[in-house]
Amino acid sequence: MRHRSLLEILIVYTVVEAALWTRSHIQVFWIVLAAICVGIMTVRGGRSAAGLGLSKPGRGSAPILGAAFIAAMAIIGAGWAAGTMHAFHGRHSPVIGFIVYAAFTFAQEFVLQSFFFVRLESIFPSGRTAVVAAAVLFCLAHLPNPVLLVASFSGALFFCEAFRRYRNLYPIWAAHLLLGLCVAAAVPDSLTHQMKVGAAYLAYR
Repeated sequence: MRHRSLLEILIVYTVVEAALWTRSHIQVFWIVLAAICVGIMTVRGGRSAAGLGLSKPGRGSAPILGAAFIAAMAIIGAGWAAGTMHAFHGRHSPVIGFIVYAAFTFAQEFVLQSFFFVRLESIFPSGRTAVVAAAVLFCLAHLPNPVLLVASFSGALFFCEAFRRYRNLYPIWAAHLLLGLCVAAAVPDSLTHQMKVGAAYLAYR
């Protein structure tokens, strides 16, 4: 089981990195392949909905969302004090952009928690070691964006520990969505490149 979990992590992480570091039609190919791999391996893994964090929408919501709200206010406060607060910019309208980002953050948390973390738990004897390992993987996926490297590592430590304790993906997704929007609004685009990573970060103008 441990060897199978490690192999599945290596395969999916490699495909995800390929998607992050390519552009145009080839990137779409890697994204679709990653989704297929995650879907097939998740089904074949035989874990229950509860084990994947998908069955108890209320569990742990108060502490997770409470901590996220405090962190969000701190980010907004820092941005306000620094004079860097700004409106969102992108190809879509604010409503469409929000919907797209909400779907994207859910996909990120599902892959991080319900795919990577549950497998890292079967590899490492300590759940907290699995938390750190998952946070490192999540952080490295945000190269070479310096802001998101820091934000993703610290955020993933919180998200993965919350998942380890409560096994509830929904409030973690909401917390990720809230904090991501706050970082995007409070940190200048010149630093975040509109929250892009990989090849898209380097191609940003």
